[in-house]
Amino acid sequence: MSSTNRCLWVECRERVCTLTINRPETKNALSLELADAMTRTLGELSRRPDPPVLIVRGAGDAAFCSGFDIRSLPAGASPAAGLERIGPVEALFQHVVDYPMPVVAMINGAAFGAGCELAICCDLRIAADHAGMGMPPARLGLVYPWTGLRRFVQAIGLTSSKEMFFTARTYRGSELKRIGLVNEVVPRHDLQAVTSRLADEIAAHAPLALKGIKRVLNLLQQSTTLQPEAEHEARARVAETLASEDLQEGQRAFIEKRPPRFKGK
Repeated sequence: MSSTNRCLWVECRERVCTLTINRPETKNALSLELADAMTRTLGELSRRPDPPVLIVRGAGDAAFCSGFDIRSLPAGASPAAGLERIGPVEALFQHVVDYPMPVVAMINGAAFGAGCELAICCDLRIAADHAGMGMPPARLGLVYPWTGLRRFVQAIGLTSSKEMFFTARTYRGSELKRIGLVNEVVPRHDLQAVTSRLADEIAAHAPLALKGIKRVLNLLQQSTTLQPEAEHEARARVAETLASEDLQEGQRAFIEKRPPRFKGK
């Protein structure tokens, strides 16, 4: 079974389905249309009597997902409007986390910002040796949503998360494993075969066991949360930067390929 959407390809074989982000002209950047298409597809697959193991990848070999389309960031919007704008992307991430069977990220190129978080939401991550991953929000002038920060802390630990977000570095090769972003780094020409073998190995096991193990592991992760007052503050910090002049400057600098000139407001 296979299906094609303008921005998302779905190809299923036996007990494994591959979701391919198909926006190569933007280095497979996330858009609201793409987020909605992926969320719908995940919902449809999860409701099947026998949901498949998933592989998530980007079209081509330049990018897994280069992040949330920089031109779609709601810079200058009101705090409430800014949070509402990024809501579909956060919903997509939670659908990936909650998908009942294991999800494998095939990182076939750049994975930055929201693209990096999309990979982190997957259960396992295999990267090609040319792939680069990083979290640039500080360089853009943005406080990253607390739910995303929590996912990174849970996946790679607090110390590595601080390094990633404070420095906004790009990690490649052995550094991807050193900081805990991926399970394995393989030569570019071996990536598809290695990822497919891993997905097939997982899919050969008992579906009820796989679903049960993933669900219990997700339940164990839910112990790290915020009280309502703290969550309100965390969301306010994100909203403040979405409405800031610094984020607008960060966007312009990114598009114009120059260093940003931040003013702290």
